[in-house]
Amino acid sequence: MPEPAIALKNVFFAYNGGGDVLEDVCLTVQKRAFLAIVGPNGGGKTTLIKILLGLLKPDSGSVRVLGADPVGSAPAIGYAPQHQSFEPGFPITVLDVVLLGFARGGRHGFGMPRRAADRALAALEQVDMAKYARRRFDALSGGQRQRVLAARALAADPQLLLFDEPTSNIDPHGKLCMFELLSELSKRITVVMVSHDLVSASAGVTDVAVVNKRLIQGREITPDMLQLAYGLHDAACPVGGYLKNLSTVFDNPATDRTAHD
Repeated sequence: MPEPAIALKNVFFAYNGGGDVLEDVCLTVQKRAFLAIVGPNGGGKTTLIKILLGLLKPDSGSVRVLGADPVGSAPAIGYAPQHQSFEPGFPITVLDVVLLGFARGGRHGFGMPRRAADRALAALEQVDMAKYARRRFDALSGGQRQRVLAARALAADPQLLLFDEPTSNIDPHGKLCMFELLSELSKRITVVMVSHDLVSASAGVTDVAVVNKRLIQGREITPDMLQLAYGLHDAACPVGGYLKNLSTVFDNPATDRTAHD
């Protein structure tokens, strides 16, 4: 079987000697999968992403990303943060934002790779934002900004894309379009997305991992996942219909959806 894109085994992590933030975490993500990482605030989602990026080192356990240590694989990892803030009125264009994504490769001029503009425009084409290349970033809607950040992550031609809450503060149509975009990208690139919204995150994903110190991974939402994330119990909460609806979405990732900007 091919080596997975991500493989974590028995990972423990704590900040400054405090209690464990991650406890005995195991996670396997195959290449060209679309994984949603969900869970409550403070449950360890951001810590997990930082470990995958090589920004944090676990106290114990093993981490392999694209067949190597995360630091060694960093040039092949694209990352889109939840927000990208610039000073109010700062005249940075959409194209400029994407050009900031070049962190590797041959350098030329102001530290940018040769033909950087062409590659940046190609990345914008992938997310249907090339027509806004010369528009100011601060003039875009929330959904459009997230697409630009996705293009910035794509600009360096990564093998793995990590997204931190890409649908926060986006209207429902924008959320649907973002999930459609990520699902399409996962046909050729491994995509990992952090989300606090369990229902929305089910749209188009191939795998889900619920994190709340511990981690449960699967291809569909289960009562154990709900209990880990939100403390729900069958005896106290009617989750049967809820789970059925989620399973329907997971079983039909190719459900027809209309694209929106």
